[in-house]
Amino acid sequence: MTPTSTRSRRDLCPGVLRPWPADDGALVRVRLVGGRVAADALAGLAAVAAAYGDGRLHLTGRANLQLRALPWGDPSSATSGALPEEVVAAIEATGLLPSRSHELGRNVMVSPFSGLAGGRTDLRPVADELDRHLRSAPALADLPGRFLHVLDDGRGDLLERSGDLGLVALDDRTAQLRVGDVWGQVVGLDEAPQRLADLAHRFLATRGDGPTAPWHVEELDAPLVEPGVRDPRVPAPGARAAYGPQPGGDHVAVPDGVLDRDLLDRLVAPGRELVVTPWHGVVVPDPAGTEVAS
Repeated sequence: MTPTSTRSRRDLCPGVLRPWPADDGALVRVRLVGGRVAADALAGLAAVAAAYGDGRLHLTGRANLQLRALPWGDPSSATSGALPEEVVAAIEATGLLPSRSHELGRNVMVSPFSGLAGGRTDLRPVADELDRHLRSAPALADLPGRFLHVLDDGRGDLLERSGDLGLVALDDRTAQLRVGDVWGQVVGLDEAPQRLADLAHRFLATRGDGPTAPWHVEELDAPLVEPGVRDPRVPAPGARAAYGPQPGGDHVAVPDGVLDRDLLDRLVAPGRELVVTPWHGVVVPDPAGTEVAS
C-alpha cells in the first residue's frame, strides 16, 4: 500500500471552534451524528443563524449543517480565527456542540432511514455508542476534521460512499468492518463501536504528527489492518432514497442545500426528530413509526 497523497499542512475542515474564513464572514460546521437532529435544536440553530449570520442553515454532503456570514471575535480581522464567545455559547445552547474538544472528529454518517424503514437493523444505537467512544477518549480529539465513519445498515445506500472507517450490517446482529478501502473483520454489532474506536486510536498512532501527517486511512504508508475478504452477505450498492414520501417518512428536498425560514417552518414540530441526509434532503419520520425490515 502506498500513500494516495502527500500532505503539507494540517487539515482545516471547519468547526464551531475553528471557523473557515469565507468571503461573507466566518463559516462553521455543526456535526450531526447520523444526520439526526431534534426539531427544537434545529430551530435553535436557525435562530443563531438569524441573529448572527445570513439567516439560513446550509446542508453538507456529509449530512451536517453549516452557518455562514458569522462575525469574527476580532471585528477588525478574520485572522483572529475564532467566533465571539457569545456566538459559540449560543450554538452550544442548542445541544449540538456536546464537546468543544472533540467536535472536529465526530463525523459519523449513517443510512438516513435506518430504524425507520428498510435495512437489516437499526444502526442509530451503534452510532450513538460510537459517538460516546469518540468523545470520551482524550486522544481522539486529534482526529482530523475530514476523518469519516460510514455506517450502512445493509440496504447499500452508503456502500459506495468513501470513508476512513465504518461497517455494513450483515443481519440484525453482525456487521463487516470497513477500514479505508479494504474489508475488515465480521464483528457483533454490540462490539462494533469499540472496535471502530480502537481502529481510530490505531490510525492516530500510525499516522504520526505534524503538518505532513495523513488525514485519511488510505493515505497511510501501510495498511491499518490485514485486508480481509468481502463477506458474501454484503449487499450490492443500493440507490439513495428518492425525494418524497417513503416508507418510514418523507424525504424532503432542500434546494441547493439551503434551509431557509419557510422550509424550516414546514419541518419543525414539537418533539420531532429529523434526519439530515447526505443528498441535500431532510427526512421527516412517519409519526406512526415503521418496523425495520430484515
